[in-house]
Amino acid sequence: MADGNAVQDRRASRGDDRGRTSPVTFLRQVVAELRKVVWPTQQQLITYFLVVLVFVLAVMLLVSVLDLAFGKLVFEIFTGSNTQ
Repeated sequence: MADGNAVQDRRASRGDDRGRTSPVTFLRQVVAELRKVVWPTQQQLITYFLVVLVFVLAVMLLVSVLDLAFGKLVFEIFTGSNTQ
């Protein structure tokens, strides 16, 4: 069997022979899917925002502390101790 026939057979078995949808149909499908979405309440949104904000601040603090510690370590390694 030729490669072209194999590709056509796979498309036919998956149901890809329906053709392309029009932009209007696509937008209607998008709107229909968005109507199915369960949107968070204002209280849930505030809670999620605060959780994310605290997490981001904690990670920023951790990265800052690690950066400072590694910076001092590298500085000590390359400059050495100046006490004689």
